[in-house]
Amino acid sequence: MRTEPYAERQQARAGPGQRGRHRAVRTRDGAPPGRDRLYEIDLLRITAALGVVIYHYTFSGYARHLTSIAYPSLSVVTRYGYLGVDMFFTISGFVVLLSAWGRRPHEFVISRIVRLYPAYWVAVTLTTIVAITLSRGMFHVTPLQYVANMTMLNSAVHVANIDVVYWTLYAEIRFYLLIFVLAWAGITRARVTTVLWAWLAATAIIEAHVLPAGVGTTLDILVQSQWSHYFIAGMALCLIYRTGFSWPLGAILALTYANAVYQAINFGHLVANRYHQELYSAAIAAVITVIFIVMTLIAFRVTRRLGRPWFAVAGALTYPLYLVHAYNGFVIINLIGRYLNRWVLLAVMVTGMCGVAYAIHRFIEAKLAGKLKRALTAGASRLRPLRHAA
Repeated sequence: MRTEPYAERQQARAGPGQRGRHRAVRTRDGAPPGRDRLYEIDLLRITAALGVVIYHYTFSGYARHLTSIAYPSLSVVTRYGYLGVDMFFTISGFVVLLSAWGRRPHEFVISRIVRLYPAYWVAVTLTTIVAITLSRGMFHVTPLQYVANMTMLNSAVHVANIDVVYWTLYAEIRFYLLIFVLAWAGITRARVTTVLWAWLAATAIIEAHVLPAGVGTTLDILVQSQWSHYFIAGMALCLIYRTGFSWPLGAILALTYANAVYQAINFGHLVANRYHQELYSAAIAAVITVIFIVMTLIAFRVTRRLGRPWFAVAGALTYPLYLVHAYNGFVIINLIGRYLNRWVLLAVMVTGMCGVAYAIHRFIEAKLAGKLKRALTAGASRLRPLRHAA
């Protein structure tokens, strides 16, 4: 049964005192609307992660001369696996807005810290140790680089990432800043829709190159015109999932889809030139189309019956798998690749990295999340009286 229209009517009927800035809307059964777990998204997340993993192991690692094991027939397909990142950003737009709805700003910040940092700290430390002890000079990490990377904000001060995949985290943090502002103002359908149109307009202005170079570059730090369409589309789909379809949201989806295909094809040319390989624009457009179609079906609840609880177990591996697989994997491939058949090697690498990801989730994320959340919540509670007194 759809509960969102009821929830929206209840919010509209509420008086000024009831519609507090951070008040969460409740449905008839008392649960936040749209908060039920979307197992289909868990499946998409692990699928995207595996696509990125196999892309690195079968295509980019060899193309960048980081490994000596080639997969010429398989890489014709797996070279498009980097588009898993495009799916990640679309999913983030959807689920981060959904999780922030009804939360106070500090609750949102705490939830993101708890979600991102424990596994990340382990991954950065593990990758640093592997780079120093086993990479035979292929990868270098300085003490300053390690400390800066542990903050996840190293890109803001132009300190290189320890692992190539970490660049996406800085993009995510900048997106979280927007959601934090929305949480502070109070997340409503109208406010989110307004922000989406404004973000689209800013993206178009930057892409049109009508601003002075310095101004456009500075503005793009927040706008992220290369990836904004995915976050915007995900947020629009979240609104559809939570509050129902409207033509303005449909227009936003159409515009973001068109820009996503345009930008993805342009980025595909950069990837092709970087690796001196051919990527077909039609294949890139097809993958982007599938991402938008599947996410739209989820937003309209068409896929609801396909979700399975075990998808959540696989989905839990996504983040740690993404963090640890790349440079660590290249080092291990170079150490053991000469002793194994390449197909056995690929199976061992993917399975082994999933095992490492499970260990990080099981023994780090699961055990530390509750403790870290309680500590941060207690700290925020102690700061609140001081803030009010000031």
